Amino acid sequence: MIPFLASSTHDFDTRSGEQRPPFHSQRRIISLTFMVCVALITQSNFLAPLRAESGNRPNIVLIMADDIGYSDLGCFGSEIETPNLDGLASNGLRFTNFYSENMCWVSRAALLTGIYHKTSMFENAIHPRCVALPEVLHDHGYQTRMSGKWHLAGAPYRVFPNDRGFDEFYGILGGAASFYAPAFLSRDRTNVESEANNNPDYYFTDAISSEASRMIRSADAKKPLFLSVAYTAAHWPLHAKPSDMKAYEGKYAIGWDRLRAQRLATMKKLGIISQDVLLSTRHSNVPAWKDEPNQAWQQRRMEVYAAQVTSMDRGIGQIVQTLKETDRFENTLIFFTIDNGGCHVEYLPDRTGDFLPKQTRDGRPMRPGNLPEIMPGPEDTYQSYGYGWANASNTPYRQFKQFDHEGGIRTPMIAHWPKGIASKGDLVRSVSHLIDIMPTVLDVIGVSVPNEYNGHEPIKMDGQSMAGSFEGEAIAGHEILFFHHAKGRAIRYGDWKLVAENKKPWELYDLSRDPTESNNLAQEMPEKVKALELIWETESRRLKKQAEQP
Repeated sequence: MIPFLASSTHDFDTRSGEQRPPFHSQRRIISLTFMVCVALITQSNFLAPLRAESGNRPNIVLIMADDIGYSDLGCFGSEIETPNLDGLASNGLRFTNFYSENMCWVSRAALLTGIYHKTSMFENAIHPRCVALPEVLHDHGYQTRMSGKWHLAGAPYRVFPNDRGFDEFYGILGGAASFYAPAFLSRDRTNVESEANNNPDYYFTDAISSEASRMIRSADAKKPLFLSVAYTAAHWPLHAKPSDMKAYEGKYAIGWDRLRAQRLATMKKLGIISQDVLLSTRHSNVPAWKDEPNQAWQQRRMEVYAAQVTSMDRGIGQIVQTLKETDRFENTLIFFTIDNGGCHVEYLPDRTGDFLPKQTRDGRPMRPGNLPEIMPGPEDTYQSYGYGWANASNTPYRQFKQFDHEGGIRTPMIAHWPKGIASKGDLVRSVSHLIDIMPTVLDVIGVSVPNEYNGHEPIKMDGQSMAGSFEGEAIAGHEILFFHHAKGRAIRYGDWKLVAENKKPWELYDLSRDPTESNNLAQEMPEKVKALELIWETESRRLKKQAEQP
């Protein structure tokens, strides 16, 4: 640890006014200390004692949702009905300081490798020198299966999950698709779009859940199972079944301003955030609800979004029930997380892509775009829920998907394991990240990444095990987290956060006092900015160098 950088009372204490030694005189010490810290972190992932004997290894189920905000689950403060996730949370752990990346594919790569990925590293695919979690588990006797969204195929869709350790795959290769007729729907390496096109009742969220249940039932009962379930809910398009939408009719007439306040109060009551947290300012692109000219359409957008989340939750309940019926549930470690925060993107009428069908399955023309005269939900529409509701989804934080402010990267995480988690319903406040999932899984089953894989020395993991939290231990968490993708760049060091949008100047926040990033201290504390920028640059160079090695 670098004391004067980690503590809020060094350089310049905003409460006492005490001046601290300037950073430039200690730059070499910081640089060397940082490199030592990185080395210690990467080498210490598997020093914990083995937590499962080989004959009783747990099944592993990783569930990832898509573009859902920090406050969108009932157990994190939402009015959206998520009884199955709430049940897992009440009998497991909720991680309240958990981070994703700010967009889909980099988060999925981090989840499955324990390693930071970014745009310049290897586009839309796992770096070839990374060993993926299913590869390690497959080599240690696990059955490995996946249902849902891959989004790690590279361009143009050349890498299948079967190429990275999965025995079986059902889902889509890209990042988005119609929920009624998903593009590039595949079983293993075979296109099966016809399964959706020929079934008038097809709905992708339901299919992901049903296929996951089938995979559990067909698995060899004598072998442990690793199952990845990657939903596209609630990524655009806004597609939901009429029965699910009906349950939310009129619920969002209160508008996004009252909804944010309501969620904030619930989050405080649940202990998700502290009592003194204030809402971030409503985003500048979002009018006050009373001034919104298209309230009926706006309400419908959030109704459909909520219906998508509830449909996913129902599917998770189906998977849990299948685990129980196959006698796997008690010894299954389930993780639920999300790839990034709520997505503000307004879907434009002229936007095209292979994810947008030219027509519906029965031949009707598509009506794409966020047009207030078109109510979302049916198959012939293609819309998103936009700035206002994404701002509410990310309560109480700032910004959205694509950004490295807290609204884009702070996400819920739930861990559930009847045989392995001692403290039921606890909140874990340690700083953790998607890169920690793989080290945790390998820790609990007592294996490690091989020293050589496919003729290469694998890239060392950036993550660290969270397994201690399962036994009620206060785990240390990360001192440093690095971010650089899309419209964001950031470094979190202790409670300090340096963050910027695109090529805009750095902003500086003390998250211990200002978790919603409302008071930018960059002008007041330029030496702190320089210190954190040096760490960000050092980490960026490290990642670039390891990505370029053959």
